[in-house]
Amino acid sequence: MKSLKENFKKAHIVIIGSGIIGKFNALELSELGFQVTIIDPTELQNSSNAALGILMGNMYQKRRGRSWDLRKQSIELWPQWIRFLQKFNSELSIEKPLIQLTTNEEKFKKLEKFICENNDQNLRILERDSIFINSINKAFQTKNIRGMISFKDGRINPYSLLQTLDKYLKHKKINFSKGEIIKIRKTNNQWISTTKNNENIKSDIVIVCNSLKAIDLIDSISHNITLKPVLGQAMEIDVNEAEVDLLSLPKQFNINGKNIIPKSKNKLIIGSTDEYSTKPGENAFEKLTNFLDKKPNWLMEGKISKKWYGIRSRPDGEPSPIMKNLEDGLIICTGFYKNGILLAPACSKWVANEIKNYFS
Repeated sequence: MKSLKENFKKAHIVIIGSGIIGKFNALELSELGFQVTIIDPTELQNSSNAALGILMGNMYQKRRGRSWDLRKQSIELWPQWIRFLQKFNSELSIEKPLIQLTTNEEKFKKLEKFICENNDQNLRILERDSIFINSINKAFQTKNIRGMISFKDGRINPYSLLQTLDKYLKHKKINFSKGEIIKIRKTNNQWISTTKNNENIKSDIVIVCNSLKAIDLIDSISHNITLKPVLGQAMEIDVNEAEVDLLSLPKQFNINGKNIIPKSKNKLIIGSTDEYSTKPGENAFEKLTNFLDKKPNWLMEGKISKKWYGIRSRPDGEPSPIMKNLEDGLIICTGFYKNGILLAPACSKWVANEIKNYFS
């Protein structure tokens, strides 16, 4: 009888979609010895382009159920994957801590209750006199911000992460096809993925993780899967450095739902909005910068130096993400909404276990 390892080496897996989820699946499966082909005609336009890289797991307030289990597992796995990926990029790291702030008294009371009930040493309340709050109050000219800090959560640069994954995939000689898959079908225990140019790619397993387009490749009616497009966008803003030193601020923080990432003394990133649309609406600058009752002058007069967006998918009628074994050898892994980077390790672990069971 052939060993599982021999089966893995002979098995060919097709991954449709080359965002964070697709590449992380390729990483995990390649390490197990599988032959992997990634297929994506629009690698530079996938939903991962909307990511800011926020890894918010420990401060997630709903500490039960599937969503919490996935977050908890990913937060535990991320340090291991960072150490592994540092062989391909020594500068890759998770910047900690992560700070969540609010001007709403009711929301702050909920944060206080959450921290009190969980007794987690990695989570602490930030009152108005905190050193972290002082620097933010001074920069944003406000007095009523409070919140919490997580020393276990943080941020990974998504651009750097994708580049590092690409180095790994190139090192492992992972096959990459820019064909557009328009149909998948099963014939004689093999899956056939057909491209727009009528090329047929055979495999033992197909993993569908190309966001909204996943629905076009499966019978979504029989599987009862619906996805909604959610636009996420962010902006890099240049400000007058004579008025504020952005490097005096924490490395990443959230105020009333907007993520803020200082990049230099006079440059910061603000993101991301959630619009159920596929195109950015008007007044994006206003929407992204309206997280306080009054903006400081330096922010009002800031100039957009860069802006970007990505179309993410959110399940309609069921929790995010969708991770299902639809048929023997057909797995769907999509609908991550905002949490593709955070949940990538737990997702790829789940997929790997499903495939190992398939060949056992």
